[in-house]
Amino acid sequence: MRNLAAPLLMTLALAACHRGAQQQNAAAGAAKNVAATAAGQGGVTPMPQRVAVLGILNKRNGIEKDIALHPGQSARWKDVIVRLRACEATAPWEEEKLTGAFVQLDVQRPDRKWGRVFSGWLYKESPSLNVVEHPVYDVWPKSCAMTYPLGPLAPKAPASSSNLSSARKSGAASGDATAPAAEPPAPAATPPSAAESNAT
Repeated sequence: MRNLAAPLLMTLALAACHRGAQQQNAAAGAAKNVAATAAGQGGVTPMPQRVAVLGILNKRNGIEKDIALHPGQSARWKDVIVRLRACEATAPWEEEKLTGAFVQLDVQRPDRKWGRVFSGWLYKESPSLNVVEHPVYDVWPKSCAMTYPLGPLAPKAPASSSNLSSARKSGAASGDATAPAAEPPAPAATPPSAAESNAT
């Protein structure tokens, strides 16, 4: 029994060390990304630093007002309060362009109490997706100032990729069409299973 316990403990210890190294590498990578974003070197603008411009229209008198807000801020105009919870714009490399803002609209009623009349996402390019249904006020997003990294991340190459090909090269200098194809590399030997290792 002792002969089996020692290799098992050794394997567990090595696995724990490997997992700890992976966690340290992941933490270091995340810290580097946060530092780069804070320094303005790529990365998506954090939500609190974005700025949205919203348009408010009073349908009774036709007066329109533009307000600029950071997510989490609100603005009052006469008897209406507009709160911006979030704003988002699609990345420059995406096909469909959308600029959206999550807006909450509170209006003061005749009894002087405030009531929420709208809460949801509004889109500049598609105003019919979600509509503020109020007889007096209308709100819509005009812009969301934020940045993205330079482009989409390229997929990582597989760890065990090989540039060797078993296909015949075209346009060979000798012109010999019957040249034998290169043999594919032999498959790597598979490690013995746990049962085979314990049998010895």
